[in-house]
Amino acid sequence: MSGHLIKPLTSPRFCFSLKDEAATIRLAEDMAAILAPGDVVLLSGDLGAGKSTFARALLRNLAKDPDLEVPSPTFTLVQSYDFGRLSVVHVDLYRLEEAEEIEQLGVDEAVQSGAALIEWPEMAEEFLPDGALWIQFAHVPGEETAERVVHIAVPAPGWEDRLERTFAARALLDGAGYTGAHRQHLAGDASIRRFERIDLGAESAVLMDWPEPTGGAGTAEALSYDKKVHLAPDCRAFVAVAGELRRRGFGAPEIYAADMKAGLLLLENLGSEGVVDAHGPIPDRYHAAIEVLVELHSRSMPDEVRLADNSVYRLAAYDTRAFVTEAELYLDWYHRHKLGRPVDHAVRQEFGRLWTAVLQNLPDETTWVLRDYHSPNLLWRSKKTGLEQVGLIDVQDAVIGPAAYDVASLTFDARVDVPADLENALYCGYVKSRGAADPSFDQAGFAAAYAVMAAQRTTKILGIFVRLAQRDGKQAYVRHIPRLVGYMGRIVRDPVLEDLKAWFDRNGLFSS
Repeated sequence: MSGHLIKPLTSPRFCFSLKDEAATIRLAEDMAAILAPGDVVLLSGDLGAGKSTFARALLRNLAKDPDLEVPSPTFTLVQSYDFGRLSVVHVDLYRLEEAEEIEQLGVDEAVQSGAALIEWPEMAEEFLPDGALWIQFAHVPGEETAERVVHIAVPAPGWEDRLERTFAARALLDGAGYTGAHRQHLAGDASIRRFERIDLGAESAVLMDWPEPTGGAGTAEALSYDKKVHLAPDCRAFVAVAGELRRRGFGAPEIYAADMKAGLLLLENLGSEGVVDAHGPIPDRYHAAIEVLVELHSRSMPDEVRLADNSVYRLAAYDTRAFVTEAELYLDWYHRHKLGRPVDHAVRQEFGRLWTAVLQNLPDETTWVLRDYHSPNLLWRSKKTGLEQVGLIDVQDAVIGPAAYDVASLTFDARVDVPADLENALYCGYVKSRGAADPSFDQAGFAAAYAVMAAQRTTKILGIFVRLAQRDGKQAYVRHIPRLVGYMGRIVRDPVLEDLKAWFDRNGLFSS
């Protein structure tokens, strides 16, 4: 035992036992899943109580390296790590001579952009931030055992909500037969959803965590926009759409377990192999993805899907109001950013009028629109055949709308350059296959819809990518903007877009 006083925490919110070291490691993984910039986690307890085991497991999880060397900062006091998505400082105050010395360790500066783990916080308690999470480890009294007792004191409701959420995720895994599974962060998408890879021996799954929207995504303005454009409000949409696609032979993931109230889904892992490589799109895989759309658009798909609890999920109509509202993101974010000032009312009115005019002339053919049918959401399953070879994820925002939308999503892929010759080959392949399956297929009508949908989607994404950078701090999306502007230069040559091309020319889309 140490000579330092370890006093009991006041009113701990969470108390439980850790049977062995593996349980301590699982708790560390549960914490790693929610650790964010600005977080300070205090690790208290006598020597050998489990603090270092916890810290080491958390850092290895963030590093995605189970063998990462994690030296104790007992003598150096501070050890720094940069894991890409999160930087962490690991601090040990055991040998701190004066409490004031903590101010010289740079913890305050580190947590401005990262997180901190601080062992022996009692040594400088009065200098620690009020919002720090305090975790105390203790030996089971009177027993020589690996079991430990853990108490967690929660400084603010935000921490409590996050802890309850990560423990609910662990409970879902346990209930689905994944007791003791390892959790590992996966790259997320542009939404508020988070994803984890779940491993238990040779078995693997994916955890989708869909919380209530917060921050910029949770404002009244953002929620109103989501409703206008029919974005899915919760995970029921994914369960309905993915389930129906899977029943019809498409490559959507199986849902192993769900806590729909909490917004947690445990999904089949469709793998990590995509439809692009270091050189760009893999043509054969893009053509396979086009054939999936041909099959989907050749079928009669339902407007409603009945769920296991007997409730009904209804897909919304992708209507003119939704299309125009989405396109106006270009004005609100991209155009305003380029101008350095709000868009004039007259310019906005003309923009809306021009879009409404071209949208109202679209053909009547509608089908399921998966909406983000492009490379980040398409997985290549080499051991499968037919429709199942193309894995479909991120399908929750599906609506009923023009078949051309998803075709344009793929052929003008926002995340990777699609050369004009490949775009043309994909388009021609789609039209040929649709015509072969249905002699009444309206090729001229589809051509017009294809141009309009490609322009609308590209216009919308220009706004979305600037919004992601400015509102949500996701600067990586800015690098895709030159590609999108280049796409628009090709798209607006279509005669059906003549008036919109003139608007974009007048308002500087293609100017440097």
